[in-house]
Amino acid sequence: MADKRDYYEVLGLSKGASDEEIKKAFRKMAMKYHPDKNPDDKAAEEKFKELNEAYSILSDPDKKDKYDRFGFAGVDPNAGFGGAGGFNGGFGGFEDIFDMFGGMFGGGGFGGSSSQQRRNAPMKGRDLQKAMKITFEEAVFGVKKQIRMSKYVTCDHCSGSGAEPGTSKTTCPTCNGSGQVNSVHRTPFGQFQSVGPCTNCGGTGKIIETPCTECGGSGRVKKSVTISVDIPAGVDNDSVISIRGHGEPGLNGGPAGDLYIVLSVEPHKLFKRHGNDLYIEMPITFAQAALGDEIIVPTLEDKVSYKIPAGTQPDTTFRLRGKGITPARSSRSGDLYVKVNLEVPTKLTNKQKKAVEEMNKALDSECYQKKKRFSETVKDLFGK
Repeated sequence: MADKRDYYEVLGLSKGASDEEIKKAFRKMAMKYHPDKNPDDKAAEEKFKELNEAYSILSDPDKKDKYDRFGFAGVDPNAGFGGAGGFNGGFGGFEDIFDMFGGMFGGGGFGGSSSQQRRNAPMKGRDLQKAMKITFEEAVFGVKKQIRMSKYVTCDHCSGSGAEPGTSKTTCPTCNGSGQVNSVHRTPFGQFQSVGPCTNCGGTGKIIETPCTECGGSGRVKKSVTISVDIPAGVDNDSVISIRGHGEPGLNGGPAGDLYIVLSVEPHKLFKRHGNDLYIEMPITFAQAALGDEIIVPTLEDKVSYKIPAGTQPDTTFRLRGKGITPARSSRSGDLYVKVNLEVPTKLTNKQKKAVEEMNKALDSECYQKKKRFSETVKDLFGK
């Protein structure tokens, strides 16, 4: 069996694939290597046989379970599941056996259980996440905010030890402080010694005889805390501010986790943002567009004067350099883009209507070049 490929590998899957994933993968690969599509191709024929064998095992719940637990030995009728004799051929192809027994081989000469050894090691506390909504101006210029949240903190009463002040933890008598105990298991492959967590101390190696009256021995309590958050200039929607050490307390003397603030920026009444550039749309009159004018443009900090030329067309965009956003730790500012929209007057009085009519009479076709070109194109198309 040493020549066999893992059945999941044959189907291009990972161990633990669902029945639907197995069926889908088999259909796809069987179509590719089917003998009818690959006549006289011995390599494709062997691939197809390999696929069928893998699918016959993994599509059968009972066989799949045995294969997942024991590897090829679990689906081989000649494997000798009668005791240690099943290992006659060595350990080739028995990788899944080690998954099944976990750390069982730790006491049998295959190395200690690292997961149990890590149980007593310092562990970083859990990271936390908090959403925060800020205004457009706060995002642009930066701000210091205060947030209030409920989270676990180190117990002040016992300083995180879990033991009532004046007392201390003692060495677990069951495991002698190792956090692990040895036990013997009988398996289809014989008798093995395993290493597991001590149930008396939960694998910590220590016993708290007098638990802290505030935290009950956990070393931490849940409290509502206020945290200061420095938001730098130039942040945007979904920006994340990390605050180190403000997550939950660590275990066994490990560092506290971190707090991540996810920002949501409220839209502005006038400006839209793209990166560090700002965009604004401004209405102008026909007279301003035709004759040119000096318009007052609002920016984030003040108002500036800008001269638009005579004959400015609707939807023309002007660029004001450096009037966009300046992010923190950067000397380069974005720009402000001003798009002018021509507003056609409404609700005219009779007097105003006559004035417009007089102006229209005074303007000939040379004043409307786009309209003139359009009319000429129509004449060319229809001959009139």
